[in-house]
Amino acid sequence: MTDATEYTPPKVWKWVAESGGQFAKINRPIAGPTHEKALAVGKHPLQLHSLATPNGVKVTVLLEELLAAGHSGAEYDAYLINIGEGDQFSSGFVDINPNSKIPAMVDNSGPKPIRIFESGAILLYLAEKFGAFVPTDPAGRAECLSWLFWQMGSAPFLGGGFGHFYAYAPTKLEYPINRYAMEVKRQLDVLDRNLAEREFICGDDYTIADMAIWPWYGRLVSTGAYESREFLDVGSYKHVIRWTELIAARPAVKRGNMVNRSFGPLEEQLRERHDAGDFDTKTQDKIEAAQ
Repeated sequence: MTDATEYTPPKVWKWVAESGGQFAKINRPIAGPTHEKALAVGKHPLQLHSLATPNGVKVTVLLEELLAAGHSGAEYDAYLINIGEGDQFSSGFVDINPNSKIPAMVDNSGPKPIRIFESGAILLYLAEKFGAFVPTDPAGRAECLSWLFWQMGSAPFLGGGFGHFYAYAPTKLEYPINRYAMEVKRQLDVLDRNLAEREFICGDDYTIADMAIWPWYGRLVSTGAYESREFLDVGSYKHVIRWTELIAARPAVKRGNMVNRSFGPLEEQLRERHDAGDFDTKTQDKIEAAQ
């Protein structure tokens, strides 16, 4: 089936700035900064600049899990990057992530600062730095990294593909919605079959693979990302739901889900995080009540 208005691509594509749809104003076909602005620097060696999208939540969940496991060196400062306002295009942010996407991190614990960008890279860097949440035996490590990179390769079909055309595009088009809905359901079936035989993604142990996959697919089957629960029949993926609830109940996951959040209930928003006590004193509901 073809769409009502068929598109004929021009010989040479040119950027139309106002292309419509949510996020259109922050997308552009060139890289580099749009304005000069240095990044804030806190007191801890680990400096995170992020937003509580699924990719951002991966990292804050891992940091909170590391702290809960007793790794005091994982203390961190987390600063909000408002992508709707173009914070990701500041000169300071581009310096630590030339791709202008959240999350990005700087580790100042060594003789020279180390920048890390791309959520999967940050997860692996931190897991190896602290020797936690990634298996050390070759078979276990290979399985964990396979699922970690499965998420990195699969989620763009969920977010940029299905999410965009189903929820954000200015016009609902049958072909792309069907195309990406089919792929997302295939991915959910991959997860459901795997979790039918395992407690966690890689087996008996909770790893960075779970932390990478949960913010995307756990959110999809629990809170109804893109308001698509009924459309995708997410309730049929029983093993994914069981695993989603298991991860969501972890205290560190609950905390990690709040950091750099600037949307949703005010009591669940911790826009900046500098100490563990901030969860009790600096959520947005308390900040606004004090003003």
